[in-house]
Amino acid sequence: MKSWKASISVYRNPKMIVMAVLGFFSGLPLILLLSTLAYWLTSKGVSKTDIALFSLTRFPYSFKFLWAPYVDRCKIPVLTNALGQRRSWAILFQICLMLSLLALIRTNPAVNPTLTGICAVAVAFFSASQDIVLDAFRVEDFEPQDQGAASGCFVFGYRIGMLAAGAGALYMAEVMSWENVYTVLALSGLIGIATILIVKEPLAKKEINSQENFFKTAVVAPIKDFVSRPGWYLIILFIMLYKLCETTLGTMTSPFYMEMGFTYAQIATVVKLYGIIATLAGGFIGGVIVVRCGIMRSLLICGILQGISNLPFAYLATQGNSMTWLMISVVSDNLASAMATSAFVAYMSFLCNAAYTATQYALLSSLMALPRDLLSSTSGWLADHTSWPVFFTITAALSLPGLVVLLFLNRKFPQKNQADTSADTP
Repeated sequence: MKSWKASISVYRNPKMIVMAVLGFFSGLPLILLLSTLAYWLTSKGVSKTDIALFSLTRFPYSFKFLWAPYVDRCKIPVLTNALGQRRSWAILFQICLMLSLLALIRTNPAVNPTLTGICAVAVAFFSASQDIVLDAFRVEDFEPQDQGAASGCFVFGYRIGMLAAGAGALYMAEVMSWENVYTVLALSGLIGIATILIVKEPLAKKEINSQENFFKTAVVAPIKDFVSRPGWYLIILFIMLYKLCETTLGTMTSPFYMEMGFTYAQIATVVKLYGIIATLAGGFIGGVIVVRCGIMRSLLICGILQGISNLPFAYLATQGNSMTWLMISVVSDNLASAMATSAFVAYMSFLCNAAYTATQYALLSSLMALPRDLLSSTSGWLADHTSWPVFFTITAALSLPGLVVLLFLNRKFPQKNQADTSADTP
């Protein structure tokens, strides 16, 4: 097990800054497409019913594994030879993402919502596709023992990107039009392109052979490789369950805050400011814990904290309008959630075979997103049929299935030599 000093020193690697920058441009389009888009649609007079329908545009994030094999193995004429497999696709998707954002904001959803919807789906597609490349880039560019720190830096940048596209966009909208807000944020992608051009292409782990049977080598082989590992079915079950408590909680916090009588200003101050600070700290701490304790121990530690962090919301529900307990609830939830995310991303990164990085990580992250999409509506039903204290207690308990599967997975298929990346450094 590494010392704390040695664990923290991993962040001195300049490549960690690159991970934070790439994380920024991974998180930015998601919020521009979801919550920020809702503000713009409202300003255009779009009904709440139609705004809700626009949430369907995020489906590419749950199905990106379908085209990940092409991104993983196909070359782009001229670009791939000049830049490499990962960098060429990353730049192509970043350019397409910028153009689709510029096209989206220049539509009129009140007059032609179909066109706006098509542009929004294009944004989601290119954003999800960019994530395929950036995830593969991160996995391939770092050794297993550094994956936790790399994931922490990526999550750090991701949250900053969400902050810029969320609170940052709202602040900008006070002094400029929404068209200009989206234009500024879209053109910030030029920084992402410059970063990709500056960094080196990750070392290729396997040569791409265009003469091979594509379906067999790009689609069947990654899946066959994954299911060949012991306990693969438990791994899939664990991935689907680990973030279940966070997923169920997340969709109901906004109506809960309003029902407790908190003002928009109070919510913005605590959730957007202190919540983001806690998230950034949690990403950093999670990365350090992974380096210090190894991935599997970190998943257990952070998973327990993730469940416990839901309980302050249950107490807040009994106290009513309490700024103190609102702050405690938001900070503890964001801190623990970010820690668990760092460990979880490091675990999924470790599971990927270097020969099929993009395809396997896209499949795993899609499995993670699937419960989020399926349960986002059922959490509302649960909140309607229980009291708030009971609801939040149930969400905390939902952390247990994933932890039970993790313990069973470790016991039946010991992961120490496979996923414990800590070293016995004094």
